[in-house]
Amino acid sequence: MSAPAAAAPVAPVGRLSATAPGRVVRSRSQRVRRVVLQVVAVLVAVLWVFPIYWMVNSSLQSSADLSGDPHFWPSPAELGNYSRILSDATFWSALRVSATVTVIAVAVALFSAFFAAVALTRFRFRGRTSMVITVLVIQMIPAEALFISQYRMLDSWGLINSVLGLGLLYAGHSVPITIWMLKGFVDGVPADLEEAAMIDGCSRPGAFLRITLPLLAPGLVASGIFALLASWNEYTLALVVMKDNSSATLPLWLARFNVANEATDWGAIMAGSTLVALPVVVVFLIVQGRMAKGLVAGAVKG
Repeated sequence: MSAPAAAAPVAPVGRLSATAPGRVVRSRSQRVRRVVLQVVAVLVAVLWVFPIYWMVNSSLQSSADLSGDPHFWPSPAELGNYSRILSDATFWSALRVSATVTVIAVAVALFSAFFAAVALTRFRFRGRTSMVITVLVIQMIPAEALFISQYRMLDSWGLINSVLGLGLLYAGHSVPITIWMLKGFVDGVPADLEEAAMIDGCSRPGAFLRITLPLLAPGLVASGIFALLASWNEYTLALVVMKDNSSATLPLWLARFNVANEATDWGAIMAGSTLVALPVVVVFLIVQGRMAKGLVAGAVKG
């Protein structure tokens, strides 16, 4: 007489059950919750994208269309607003100033923060913990509280109304958060990898450059993007430091362009806003893969 067959395990209600390798069966409540979350995510995405869409939509409409009832689609689309902006010499001057200031700020912030993060992670020295706390406290100080001291410092250096002075200010504001971001990435790279490379014949600098630095590339990209966004869109510090119209950054140029017109030219302002945002969007699309990889890696390893 054969033994009775053992009862097949029953998947508990409300949990995942596997019926075949690689296939997961979800309960009805889980499917409903998943659909609801997807609908909410789509609604949030639409609400986030709509102001950007409306900016671009308004930039493609004439002044007569913008003064009437709202048009949710430019029909016909006009490029006159962009033509007026692109033919304005002050726009190109502001673009050069913003690009130069941003490059200086990102380069100085990444260079300084990278070595600071490596020193805080790889070396043990007196005052290390105090330095980490100081960096965090500095990041909490509002930028407005430092205006007077920063202005006097730049004035004593002869850097008022200078792209170098504004770039150094932006770099100073980005360094603390960049140190914290990069420190998490450096923490995630085991020092054993460098030691193994040194055993194989690499010098310490060679092991760092060939092993550690490539692994930190996503972190450098993510930190650089944050520094770029903070510098490209900053307005208040530029208003204090850059006094001449010839040295205005793009946010200053856009504000002064609005004031210079007797009646608000919304079409041209929307076209200018689109052109100001376009470089950042292009850079983000180029590096989004490395940035997302870097943020996830930092969350796991940090």
